[in-house]
Amino acid sequence: MPTLDNLLKNETAKGVAIGLGAALVGAAAIPTVIMIGRPLARVAIKSGLLFLEKGREAMAEATESLEDLVAEVKAELVSTPTDSAQGTVDAGVPGETGEL
Repeated sequence: MPTLDNLLKNETAKGVAIGLGAALVGAAAIPTVIMIGRPLARVAIKSGLLFLEKGREAMAEATESLEDLVAEVKAELVSTPTDSAQGTVDAGVPGETGEL
């Protein structure tokens, strides 16, 4: 029969002993981890949802600005004479006619 001295010299036995010890400590620590981890997880999820909502608001504002810009350009194209269809575009700089 192997003695304790011989078992401690065997690397496999050491590994099994360490694994069993870690499993026992881990099983005992699970309720504590859950008690501590649950509030932390709630805070992380809450922060993520707030961040998501702020991102949606920013995206909606950017979309609205882009839609306004597109509407302005379409209105400008409708009101501009047919010269713009031939490739001459007014740069929009006051005092300049676009002539060289």
